[in-house]
Amino acid sequence: MGKLVVFDHALIHHKLSIIRNITTQTKEFHQTVSEIAMLMAYEVTKDLPTISVDVKTPVAVAKCEKLAKNIVIVPILRAGLGMVDGILSVVPDAKVGHIGLYRDEKTLEPHEYYCKFPKTIATSTVLLVDPMLATGGSVSYAIHLLKQQGITDIRYLGLVGAPVGVKKIQKEHPDVQIYLASLDEKLNSKGYIVPGLGDCGDRLFGTL
Repeated sequence: MGKLVVFDHALIHHKLSIIRNITTQTKEFHQTVSEIAMLMAYEVTKDLPTISVDVKTPVAVAKCEKLAKNIVIVPILRAGLGMVDGILSVVPDAKVGHIGLYRDEKTLEPHEYYCKFPKTIATSTVLLVDPMLATGGSVSYAIHLLKQQGITDIRYLGLVGAPVGVKKIQKEHPDVQIYLASLDEKLNSKGYIVPGLGDCGDRLFGTL
């Protein structure tokens, strides 16, 4: 079963209180989402494989470590875009792909409408980002699309998740690590995470 990490960090707790607050306006919401993603990126990338290199300093030659694989950030459109800049502030050399999904109104199944990846993605570590892990349908389908590219190292980052979504990912993709800023209580009758933070995409882009 894929590892689940729920962050217990004072700064993340503090910033979650800001984005959960109904009175937080678009600018502060967008900035705080980015800051949480930045803080999460440190933990998510701490065990990435490295290689030894010799680096000439002004004084001597230092034995150093550098990343052995490329990193690709893949947001699920559109809310996932809000987390990209925060991660890029930590790994500025990362490339960015995009997955666009819509949900069929009758079957509720996700369907792809846009998919664009860097050419090197198959051999890269992929950070799949989407703020809300509700039923898990969209995230699971996005992982399926990534695996079709031959990717073996996929890590999902979300802000808030519900237990049903976590269970779906662990069942369908037990090889994928799940990182959440918070694991919330449940979904309500409309499929919103409770207590959650509302519609993250609308709050990020001011389309309420």
